[in-house]
Amino acid sequence: MTTTSSSFIDRSSAILSHLEETGQLKHLQMIESPMGPRISIRGRGEVDCFCSNNYLGLANHPDVVEAGIEGLRKYGAGTSSVRFICGTFAPHEALEERIASFLGVEASYTFVSCWNATEATFPTLCQDGDVIVSDELNHACIIDSMRLTTAIHRGVSKVIYKHSDMESLREALVSATEKRSDDGTIFVITDGVFSMEGDIALLPEIRSLCNEFGAILVVDDSHGTGVMGETGRGTHEHYGMAGSDIDIFTGTLGKALGGGAGGYVAGKREAVELLIQRGRPTLFSNALPVTVACSAKAAIDTLDANPSLVQKLRDNVAEARKGIGEVGFEVLESPTAICPIIVGETATAISMSNKLLDMGVFAIGFGYPVVPEGTARIRVQISAAHETEHIDRLCSALSQLKNAT
Repeated sequence: MTTTSSSFIDRSSAILSHLEETGQLKHLQMIESPMGPRISIRGRGEVDCFCSNNYLGLANHPDVVEAGIEGLRKYGAGTSSVRFICGTFAPHEALEERIASFLGVEASYTFVSCWNATEATFPTLCQDGDVIVSDELNHACIIDSMRLTTAIHRGVSKVIYKHSDMESLREALVSATEKRSDDGTIFVITDGVFSMEGDIALLPEIRSLCNEFGAILVVDDSHGTGVMGETGRGTHEHYGMAGSDIDIFTGTLGKALGGGAGGYVAGKREAVELLIQRGRPTLFSNALPVTVACSAKAAIDTLDANPSLVQKLRDNVAEARKGIGEVGFEVLESPTAICPIIVGETATAISMSNKLLDMGVFAIGFGYPVVPEGTARIRVQISAAHETEHIDRLCSALSQLKNAT
């Protein structure tokens, strides 16, 4: 019989006890309904949901759901293989062509998550002598991909620049130029929309600096695709840029585009093909479930046929930001669907989140280590599926919290 080390159990128990004592222990909420503006939580009943990435309300859209059901009927529950053996189905090809055309780039390739897609990108595309330049507030998947890359390729360097500070980026690019080998490549990676701040990358300025220094621009637009730009193409469209202005995109199918699961890399054909040939997450892990591929393609088709969804989201964001401000809370400025209310300490954010849930409003508190210490926040996320009545209840609950402090 195998026994678990008592020191490991004691250590783990001590960490969990500390989290509970300091009010930082997270509790999973069991949802018993489809995702939407109003959901049912076990033991609580119906609540207004303001913490979902379902930005366009497509997670339970009938066309998206039906496409997934039809895919399940036609192709079964699983792929039972990696892509290069026998795990590539016709819907994978159709989705990847659709993603590429939607973004206006040469090619795309799907993974089971954007984390996987990002994890594949730098370890596959980088070689010794290359340098990765990254915004200090980039998503955790980018940070871990860089860590993995520098562990695999000891000759790859990384340089971090201050958040959205173009002078700092210039300095980082000067440093990267000095660090790279004669035949090395500089990659600049940034979120399009920053998930905790809700602000957007200065893509035109970053593109200009990449051109000046001969760097490859990589944009993770997971929170921007479907949200930013007149037709929801993403952060680049918000700035009037073409998809081809971005060398490589990473993104998700698990947020605005139906919320099922899955991620992708899109951009230059050579980069995508190299990931197909050498990317370990696709070579050694099952393909994206076909039913998800079918739903995701239907979500893109639905967005293209209903661009008013993007305007509805934008109107809802403006209404929510106005209401939250009138209540007396400070919301970080941004044009995105993410509305962070800074409250200070992690325990405060979690306590406020719990009180909101008691009032029938589901919005999550985030603290350290997800965000820097002292900047804990309630992250309110708006959807095109919200109506004025939902936003009014959010603001009413926040007002009660404000008056109680």
